[in-house]
Parts: sequence; structure tokens; C-alpha cells
Amino acid sequence: MEFGNWSIITTNFLFVLYMALAGVTFCSILHLANGKWRFQVRYYASALAILFPVAFVLLIVLLAGGENTFQWLAHAHNEGGEHHLNGWHNYAFLVVRQVAGFLIVTGLFAVFLKYQYLTTTTDAYAVHRKFRNIALLIPFFYVCYGTMVAWDFEMTMVPGWHSASYGAYQFVSMFHCFLAFFAIMLFFLKRSGKVNIPIEPFVFNYLAQMMLAFTILWTYFYFTQYLIMWYGRLPEEMGRFHNMMQNDLAPIWWTFLVLKFIIPFVTFATSTANRHNPYVIVTVAFGLVIGTWLERYTWVSGSADPAHYHIPMTSIFDIVATVVILGAAYWAIKWALNRYGLVRA
Repeated sequence: MEFGNWSIITTNFLFVLYMALAGVTFCSILHLANGKWRFQVRYYASALAILFPVAFVLLIVLLAGGENTFQWLAHAHNEGGEHHLNGWHNYAFLVVRQVAGFLIVTGLFAVFLKYQYLTTTTDAYAVHRKFRNIALLIPFFYVCYGTMVAWDFEMTMVPGWHSASYGAYQFVSMFHCFLAFFAIMLFFLKRSGKVNIPIEPFVFNYLAQMMLAFTILWTYFYFTQYLIMWYGRLPEEMGRFHNMMQNDLAPIWWTFLVLKFIIPFVTFATSTANRHNPYVIVTVAFGLVIGTWLERYTWVSGSADPAHYHIPMTSIFDIVATVVILGAAYWAIKWALNRYGLVRA
């Protein structure tokens, strides 16, 4: 099985992982900002934490895949050692930091969710104070852990290639995607008529405003990397961009740029009415989710020689793997929504 097939698993892993991470982080941010609308959405967002177990299974599969997941590993051994690569590419260290990082973050986020629930059952100052303190830690760990994930599963796939802003570029992109995914999720929950916590129309307007803000922020990080390397005349750094922008993946590269920047920016920045129309918002959101998936696949698979990857969803494995993984995620979310009484059967 070629690297491109494993890139499909990696892409879906990143997707599932970040929906869980961003869902809890979103609750934390709304609490810290004292957003009154958090009471409308926080339990729906925190229900996405059920995806952590799904993400962990995928993480173990990817780490067990070794050379299939990390194409540089096949060339990392020089007479039985890895000394010609930097310490970050030590595979044992990679496995330990990924598993440890996942468990630490999952544990902290679980504590946050526990205290979020406790604040609804008691007015005790100590509980609310501790909840606030834990909420302060959530964005910090999201950034730190997200940076590590971005480096291991995307940036350092090409040994020696680096970008000072890559971590921010990736976790901003995935939070951007979460906002779109969450808007879609709330839209269909509201249409079902089975929600126990009403979802008011203004929620979609707020999400549209946040999507516009993160569209601009993502675009900044998107161009920051390219401009620094292009203006700095760094051909050894530009090679990776050229491989993705000018070879087989070029149509996908430009497609995700359109879906993640041009369409949402033009739609939301030029019309206030569009930011109040749930149907328009969800249409743009679908494009953002698809665009982000294509973006992740491009960065992961594009790190290898074109002979080792393919256009996504052009093989049976791609389709089956994606359907199984996203199907598991769907049923996990559905179970959580029912388990915590957020929807009626």
C-alpha cells in the first residue's frame, strides 16, 4: 500500500482529533470571553470530545504503521542508526511524545468538561474559580499540542524543511474547519426538531462572523510561509511548495484556496445578509470542511515524491477507509448527544 493511502488515514485522523480538540477549546474561549451565547452551544460543542477515543485508535494505527505513515523513516537508518537526522526525527521519541501528549491533553480536557458540568449544579465559589483556572489552560495546551501534531504529521514529513509559523498555520486552519463543521452540525440538529437546548438563529450569525475572522487569519498564515521563503530566495525551502502547487496536486492546492479563502471571504465580507442566512452559512461551511480536508491531504501526501501518492478518493481503499472512520465518528457523536440528553430519541 502506497504512502498516499496512508495519507488518507493521517488526514482523517487529524480531522477527527481536531474536532474533539477544537470543540472543548471553543467552550473554553466562550467561557473566558464571557460569551452569553455559550449556554446555547457549549454542550453541543463539548459532545465532540467523544471523538478522542476514535482519534486515539487512529493514532495507534498510524504509529504502528511506521514507514507507511512517515515516509522519511524508510531512509532514516544509516548503518543501523538515525544520527544523520536531527533528534526530533528519533522515532521512539516521536511515539512517546505523541502518546504522552495525547493522554495529557485528553486528561486536562476531561477535567474541564467535568467542571463545566459542576458549575451548573453548584454555586460554590471554589468550583467556579477552579473551572475558570482550568479554562485558562485549555487554549495554551491546544496551541502547544497542536504545534507538536502539526510538526510531526505534516511539517517534518520532509526532513530539514521547516516554517516558524507552521504550527499556527495548521491549528488555526483546523479551528477554522471546526467552526464550519459545528455550524453544519447545529443546522441539522435544529432542523431535526429534536434538540433539548434550543438553538437560536443568532448562533449561526455569530459562527459566520467567527468563520470570517478565521478566514482572514488563516489566509495570513497561509501566505506568510510562502512570502518569507519566496522573498528570501530560499530555493531549498520553496521546493516543497513547488511540488504541491505545480505537480499532480496542483488542482487540489488551488481548490482548497478557493474553498477556504475566496468563497467564504467574498460571501461573508461583502454581505451582512449572508451572515444571517443559515442556508448560505452552511453552504459555505461545507466548502470550508472539504477545503480543509484537501489541505491536510495535500500537505501530508505532498511531502513525498509524486510517484508515492495519488489524487484522493480515486482508490477503493481511500473511500472505504474514509467511510469507516467518519462513520465511526458520526455514530460516536450521535451516541454522545443521546447519552447526555441533548437530543430526543
